[in-house]
Amino acid sequence: MASPTVFYKRSTFVTHLPKDALFSPSHYWLMPEPENGWRVGFTKFATRMLGDLVDHQFEKQTGEVVSSGEIVGSVEGFKAISDLYSPVAGVFSGGNPALQKDPEIIGNDPYGEGWLFRVTGTPDARCTSVEAYRSLLDATIDKMLEKESV
Repeated sequence: MASPTVFYKRSTFVTHLPKDALFSPSHYWLMPEPENGWRVGFTKFATRMLGDLVDHQFEKQTGEVVSSGEIVGSVEGFKAISDLYSPVAGVFSGGNPALQKDPEIIGNDPYGEGWLFRVTGTPDARCTSVEAYRSLLDATIDKMLEKESV
């Protein structure tokens, strides 16, 4: 069953943000799972900025310790290769096996089947509620619109 969502719209960007998730300042979402686990993915905003994703890899192996902000892998799009960072300090629990067959699901279903990886541990203190993330999106999009109008 899908998580309840909060509608968000600013300028031409529209999404439904999962209400039960935490959000990092670098546009990851974290959904709580049993036993202090977290499922991590890119927000729709992140996938829009990255463009079409065609490949991914994980540098960390299941069971390895990770710190918050540590690189755990990378994603490759038509535009660039971007590092994947863990917004959780703890133990890397593995990547999403579905990405092996279809990395495009990251952009097509970012809050569902397109999740990136799992970590068991403690989210970074900078991770916030959906309401605070909406404020961050407002500020980010407003800044982008200012640059466009110059």
